[in-house]
Amino acid sequence: MTRLASYYAAGMQVEEGSLQVPLDWTGHTPGADLGPGPRIGVFYRVLTDPERTHEDLPLLVYLQGGPGAPAPRPLSQDDDPWIGAALKRFRVVLPDQRGTGRSSPVDASSFAALGGPEEQAAYLRLFLADSIVRDFEHMRLTEFGGRRWVSLGQSYGGFLTLAYLSAFPQGLAACFTTGGIPHVPASAREVYEHTFPRMAAKSREFYERYPQDVERVAAIADRLADGGVTLPSGDPLTVERFQTLGADLGKKPAFERLHWLLDTAFPDGDGSLSAARSARLSDTFLAGVEEATASTPLYWPLQEFIYADGECGPVGWAAQQVRDQSPEFGVGARPLLFTGEAIFPWMFEQERALRPFRQAVQLLMGEGSWPRVYDAAQLEVNEVPLQAAVYYNDMYVDRELQLDTLSRLGNSHAWITSEYEHDGLHQSGMFSKLLRLALERGDLEGVL
Repeated sequence: MTRLASYYAAGMQVEEGSLQVPLDWTGHTPGADLGPGPRIGVFYRVLTDPERTHEDLPLLVYLQGGPGAPAPRPLSQDDDPWIGAALKRFRVVLPDQRGTGRSSPVDASSFAALGGPEEQAAYLRLFLADSIVRDFEHMRLTEFGGRRWVSLGQSYGGFLTLAYLSAFPQGLAACFTTGGIPHVPASAREVYEHTFPRMAAKSREFYERYPQDVERVAAIADRLADGGVTLPSGDPLTVERFQTLGADLGKKPAFERLHWLLDTAFPDGDGSLSAARSARLSDTFLAGVEEATASTPLYWPLQEFIYADGECGPVGWAAQQVRDQSPEFGVGARPLLFTGEAIFPWMFEQERALRPFRQAVQLLMGEGSWPRVYDAAQLEVNEVPLQAAVYYNDMYVDRELQLDTLSRLGNSHAWITSEYEHDGLHQSGMFSKLLRLALERGDLEGVL
């Protein structure tokens, strides 16, 4: 195994490694001699319980949600409960997906330097699931001696799981997913047709819990509609961007986070909203909105393209298509509804961090031919045991679409729960429950 560093931190033994992979996997095979061509680095960490460092432990690879997010940087074994639970039985491998963290990261500056929109669009296409799973399979074969590993996929990590099972099932001993089974066949438009009603329901649920915020949100929106409000970065704060605070509402305790942020909006302190339209929005509020809605470099540019699979036709700003047919989400509607995990064309005009991606994303929105990510025939005869947590009220990955895919996925098992929201993996007991279900069926026989 190639190692960059080995040390102890936060009650864990940590080893760091990195490997080179092709920027474009076309014509290359994971595990084989890669030959010439552009390369990027893929970084990973391996965590081990200090009391078990000399044991021959099985491997669990974490497939991070996103897209465009690096692996966790835990502060302790208990910082993220699933990590502490996993370390009792596994060495935990935390790869930074290509373009994130320390894996040749993409940011606005580096992206702008790539060339024209066509070159940039071609580059973006190389940072999706088909490339990511090849990176990980190459890592398994070259850095970990070809040992099969167990995977844990959170949210988009579940999309990666099915891509991995489609392309390299021989690399996986068992799989866990949490809130992350994609619909196969994939369709971005279909996803948003299911999730926009959930966005509306979450907004109404928020107002039921905090009815006083109906008037406060309306007052803020009225002020923003007059224009002239800017965030600390210099970006305009529009009603549309204010509505994207709803992207957090499918997690816990998001209602409270939003309520207390709204509480800071008007600095007069007397609680009156009668003159709010002409009132100044507080610096504290504006900083909080910017932090809550700030874009990571690849998250929004790739968001709708995670649903592109094969000859699927153009994605075509699917969320905006559905929003255009949903007048209840209009900026003048009251009560104002919040939007969830959805991208819109205005983001790439208004947000400085996204402007370098605008032309490339626009080109990709019209592209109808994509790499094949999911092999439906292979998934139907899948033999690798998969245990999925399906959240009954998931705002981001629709329950019905997940269950439809699982009904056609061999050796898969669903645990449907209303106890957790989309971030349930990060709550105490979630991973232990999934592990127990798999152990009781014998899915980890020969692994644990």
